Amino acid sequence: MRIPVIIGLVLFSLFLCMYSPCHASRSEIEYLQKMMNSQSSSLGSVLDANWKHLNSKDSFFSSMSIGQKDGSMEADKVDSLPRQPKGLEFNQYAGYVTVDAYSGRALFYYFVESPQDSLRKPLVLWLNGGPGCSSFGVGAMLELGPFRVNSDGETLYANEYAWNKVANIIFLESPAGVGFSYSNSTSDYKSSGDKRTADDTYMFLINWLERFPQYKGRDFYITGESYAGHYVPELADTIITKKKNINHTNINLKGIAIGNGYFDGVLNFKAMIDYIWTHALNSDETHEAILSTCNFTSGNFSEKCYNALISASMEIGNIDGYNIYAPICHVLPKAKNKTTSSMKEIDPCAEFYVIAYLNHPEVQQALHANITGLPYPWTVCSGLDWNDTPITMLPTIKKLIASGIRVWLYSGDLDIVCSVTSTRYFINKLNLTIKTPWRPWYTNEEVGGYVVGYEGLTFATVRGAGHMVPRNQPERALAMITSFLKGELPPIA
Repeated sequence: MRIPVIIGLVLFSLFLCMYSPCHASRSEIEYLQKMMNSQSSSLGSVLDANWKHLNSKDSFFSSMSIGQKDGSMEADKVDSLPRQPKGLEFNQYAGYVTVDAYSGRALFYYFVESPQDSLRKPLVLWLNGGPGCSSFGVGAMLELGPFRVNSDGETLYANEYAWNKVANIIFLESPAGVGFSYSNSTSDYKSSGDKRTADDTYMFLINWLERFPQYKGRDFYITGESYAGHYVPELADTIITKKKNINHTNINLKGIAIGNGYFDGVLNFKAMIDYIWTHALNSDETHEAILSTCNFTSGNFSEKCYNALISASMEIGNIDGYNIYAPICHVLPKAKNKTTSSMKEIDPCAEFYVIAYLNHPEVQQALHANITGLPYPWTVCSGLDWNDTPITMLPTIKKLIASGIRVWLYSGDLDIVCSVTSTRYFINKLNLTIKTPWRPWYTNEEVGGYVVGYEGLTFATVRGAGHMVPRNQPERALAMITSFLKGELPPIA
């Protein structure tokens, strides 16, 4: 998700930490810098070994909790959220699923079924990135869920472009320590990382399907944005591998879709530099100085390189790095009397309305959330210690393409941090054959973006969207994801 970002600080942090993943809010910057500064140059080989161990047949279930009977679909039913709009008819559920009984690790989810024909529509898991940001507060309440929060922080209004129009959607707060998700072992918060997040999310799905058995075998898709460029492919790889090794057939994985994903540290860094210059955000002189003094591959930057990067950040000024043409929230807003908002507006302060709403006790009670009395308020992003993050997702994406599942990468074209340029550089590294040449796609007789079909992968852009595509361009995002679920390219006219 995004709140106003002082882009100089973002750039400086990301430039100093070349492999720093995409993040959502200014509060994450110090945490990400600390995390990435602790990485060693040998991290990639260590993580390769960890992932081989993760995907071995005997390594997985020693401490996990399959088939935990600690809840029920009926108990998780949400009759209505406080002050939600009237006249909306769909089932919604929320609660906890235990993923590790020994540690007391439980993940919070929010699930909305489609208002029409939910029994025939696919099941979709949505994951926000960070790492450490809430898929419920961000994904559901700011982007693609059925409700958004008005500026009073008290009432909700309907999202007419909610994705549950075309699918049944799970929003999962993962890993433990994010949002309402928790562990009874505080040491878990210091040992988070890609590997355990994939473990826990897999166990969540296995146990959630026991609670909702009508979805066993349903067409299943994994979607997400930002650092979900790691979460989504890693989870998909885990599902496919476990299905081969232990013959779990309840998860009928059909495809993945990742928006403005963080896939490769080196490529992301180089793409950020090129995107800034090609969008007239810094001078020719500074751009040339960066290219001539910075070694993008090794990360060994000279003093001249650092000076050029600082010049770039100064030239850009105070804009939102997640949507370069969007307004920014200048001050922490106070509660307003206004109770109606518009899907046509980008409210840069909307995150604060969500924070206010989700910290109301009656809201948490309706959601069956915070049942253990967490000693801290709900927040958008949590500063977890992150212990493993592969340098690149290239091998994993190649495996998924080879598996035959549907793979879509999409990008809003106004994001600096995980830019459309970065996604294109990443796809070029895959060396795929083009099946359908680059062309525009349309909604309401306007260009919604552009699309190109490769052998095994589809790449789509969403015109006028930033890092959070469903928030910035909700109608175009819904059209795009509808095409993805149908297995069709977005409409040509």
